[in-house]
Amino acid sequence: MRVHRFRSAALGALAALSALGLTLAASSPGAAAAGTGKKAPVPGFLAAADLPPHSSSPWWAGKVTAGLPDPEAFCVDGALPAGRSHHREFHTEFDTNATQVAVTAKNNTAASRLAASLRKAVAACAADWLRETPGGTASWEDYGGLAAGDGAHVYGVHTSIPDSEPGVHLFGVGRDGRTVTVVRWGEMGNLGHAPVDAFKQTTKTAVTKLD
Repeated sequence: MRVHRFRSAALGALAALSALGLTLAASSPGAAAAGTGKKAPVPGFLAAADLPPHSSSPWWAGKVTAGLPDPEAFCVDGALPAGRSHHREFHTEFDTNATQVAVTAKNNTAASRLAASLRKAVAACAADWLRETPGGTASWEDYGGLAAGDGAHVYGVHTSIPDSEPGVHLFGVGRDGRTVTVVRWGEMGNLGHAPVDAFKQTTKTAVTKLD
């Protein structure tokens, strides 16, 4: 497991919530697929009980909704197609929250390419975030692959700006046939306190439930 850390040079102007990527996303009808023709099948999604346990709060799950969340999930903003996609959001009584997006591609080849693109986006997220956030610090970890479906991979991303709480996110990207999913878990904190092992199981479950 390799840790990648970055630091920028000057203080920037982004607001803390958007910089840390911890705002809860609200489902937006406008984010639903438009002009996609044939309606995409609805994959299976995680349940609240599938998320890493929170020490002092239950998890609640929103409805499975067509399209992408609004705003889109941190680190994969712009990397997911709105068409043929569905999402579900999860929250606790505190800042800990999660999002799952699943996309049904036209075929296995397209799905494999999308999964690779998502892995690349998450791996580049810390560096990309710093380019837009002077004065911030960020790091990421590659937690490796998982045996689930046609493959899954888990990453962690930590971001921080001066005079604000740091944010930590875990990402699971997986594929089963022509369906691809990305799961994002986030809260204020750092990678040392992130529930990596439990999130790996969450990612496996997410891929298993797709079919």
